[in-house]
Parts: sequence; structure tokens; C-alpha cells
Amino acid sequence: MKNTVEEGKNIAIVSHITIIGTIIAIIMNNDSKNAFASFHIRQTLGIFLLFFALGYPVGLFDSWMISSSLYIFIFILWAYSFISALQGQMNLIPFLGSFFQKFFKNLT
Repeated sequence: MKNTVEEGKNIAIVSHITIIGTIIAIIMNNDSKNAFASFHIRQTLGIFLLFFALGYPVGLFDSWMISSSLYIFIFILWAYSFISALQGQMNLIPFLGSFFQKFFKNLT
């Protein structure tokens, strides 16, 4: 398992660098199918898609408090996942992590 983590750590970190990084990580992981990298790709893809899905509707509210709350929530999820990748751990993000793992299981 430790070898799998070390091999997939760079791909997992790349997946956290914007949605473009996630797409690049998917392509990089396509050949090796590293379990650690796949886990973090699914987590970050879910975070970014959640942000895009909720960003526009929340932005329609004329309140900076509501939109700021969304941005802070997404950032906390992203930071938790990123720190987990840096430490070589496979921690599910709170609330939605298991859903993202199930929803994107066929992706990587």
C-alpha cells in the first residue's frame, strides 16, 4: 500500500490544481490505474463539479454572505482533500466524499 501511495502522490496533487489539473490527472492515471491517485481524482472532480453546479444558482442571490459561504465551504473541502493527498492519506471529504467515490467509480 505504501508503494501505491508514493507512486500516486504526484498525480493526486496535480488533480487538486484546478479542473484542468483534474483532467490532466485523469489522463496521467489512465495507464497505471493507481488506487491512491484514483481516490483523490474522484474527490477533487466531485468538489469542482459541485462548485460549478452550485456557483451560478447561489450567485443569483443578491447577498454576499450566501455566496461567500459557498466559496468558504468549497475551499474547506478542497483544502481538506489537498492536505490529505500531501500526507499520503485517503480521507473522505466530509458530507459528500463517499457519494463522490460511488458516483465516479467507473471514471478512474
